[in-house]
Amino acid sequence: VQLQASGGGLVQTGGSLRLSCAASRRTFRNNAMGWFRRAPGKEREFVSGISWNGGNTDYVDSVKGRFTISRDNARDTVYLQMNSLKPDDTAVYYCAAGRKAYSSRNQADFMYWGQGTQVTVSS
Repeated sequence: VQLQASGGGLVQTGGSLRLSCAASRRTFRNNAMGWFRRAPGKEREFVSGISWNGGNTDYVDSVKGRFTISRDNARDTVYLQMNSLKPDDTAVYYCAAGRKAYSSRNQADFMYWGQGTQVTVSS
């Protein structure tokens, strides 16, 4: 099972990026998906989650109104559209597949993890 995250890069404050996470070798169409991030010197934290059918989404307060999570089950891909980026958003972003249909903020509820993609926001 593989989750391939992509779309990271270097962007200026106020800029946008769209992260993608594609699944291979199995489908996660019946599973929640999530995005987490680890900033330098900090622990990995929940960013956003989406239910199996996209009907429920969840965001950490610091990204509400700026980030949008979505999924395309036909492509086994989940996205994170990030707008109005701030230097505090600088981190390695990880996608993960949940054990259940509905998302959780608990990392223990996610069973497969992507390799991470670096997002750097310059001031």
